[in-house]
Amino acid sequence: MSEGTHLTSTSNKSSKKKWAIVFGTLMAVTVAAVSSQFLKSKDTQAATERKATTTASNTNTANNSAKMARVGNNFITKDELKQECLERYGKEVLETLINRKVIETACEQQGVKVEDSEVNQEIVEIAKRFQLEPDSWLQMLQAERGLTALQYKRDVIWPMIALRKLAGGDVQLTEQDIQKSFVRDYGPRVKARLIMVNQSREAQQIWKKVKENPSDFGRYAREHSVEPNSRALDGQIPPISKYSGSEEMWNAAFKLKEGEVSGIIQLSDYNQNQYCILLCEGYTQPRTTNLEDVRQDLIDHLTEEKTQKLVADVFERIKRDIAVDNYVTGVRTGGITPASGTAPEKVGSVRQAAGR
Repeated sequence: MSEGTHLTSTSNKSSKKKWAIVFGTLMAVTVAAVSSQFLKSKDTQAATERKATTTASNTNTANNSAKMARVGNNFITKDELKQECLERYGKEVLETLINRKVIETACEQQGVKVEDSEVNQEIVEIAKRFQLEPDSWLQMLQAERGLTALQYKRDVIWPMIALRKLAGGDVQLTEQDIQKSFVRDYGPRVKARLIMVNQSREAQQIWKKVKENPSDFGRYAREHSVEPNSRALDGQIPPISKYSGSEEMWNAAFKLKEGEVSGIIQLSDYNQNQYCILLCEGYTQPRTTNLEDVRQDLIDHLTEEKTQKLVADVFERIKRDIAVDNYVTGVRTGGITPASGTAPEKVGSVRQAAGR
């Protein structure tokens, strides 16, 4: 190989090496630049994807909060659950809410307040009657009636105390009240069978037959009486006590002798006409003949009884005074609203106004 050739060859090698270096450098720069752009793009994309994922996750969380269950690829939403609950239990729950709100409104109008301490003390007193600790009493209510402590306090105890305060004053008992209660709860009772019908003419026809043949009373009760419980027992009813239930009923019963059939008794305290015939089968023995032995029990029972009656009367009164429009049932109750002094609109009109 000649020198020139060698030089040329060396020169060519050097040139190739130089261009290789230059080309390599350019390629490195180019690759670096492209790589930088690519990596930047990937970082941006990753950041974007992370942001999108986070957003989607938040969206899904929001959506999932409205989904109560998943069945295959289908979801049960909160709205569906609400609608189903409303259709099944809405009327009953709404009625409870309305009653509580009626009492709250009356308390606000009359400046009546019920403290938490009063509610808790009432539970203590009630539990004592059953010889239980308050916690045990609340646990029993939860187990047997499905009432939580909160529901019991809010829906039972609080309204009861509030209505007592709205009624005002203490219950007054007379000696006559105690005497009547003693006869009712501890005195003799009439053992009897009953036939009840809706028509006066039918009562007359049956009465003639049982008057002639009292021994057939059970058969006629089974065939004709409209009172289902006693009809299944050939007319047999729980013993009748004086001063309890229908006055017409117990007044007629205590005039009978054993084996005697009563006249036709028209009950005036029923929504529709009811006609009854009784067959006396004797009397029970008094539980005690000494009033003083049970006086305190009678006083406690009568006080509770009269308090409940007073509370019920007050509740009926405030329900008449406060206007309520129930949009679920379409029923409106109550009278003139104290705020406006005018009779409220009909339910349909109120609903339309609320929808505007």
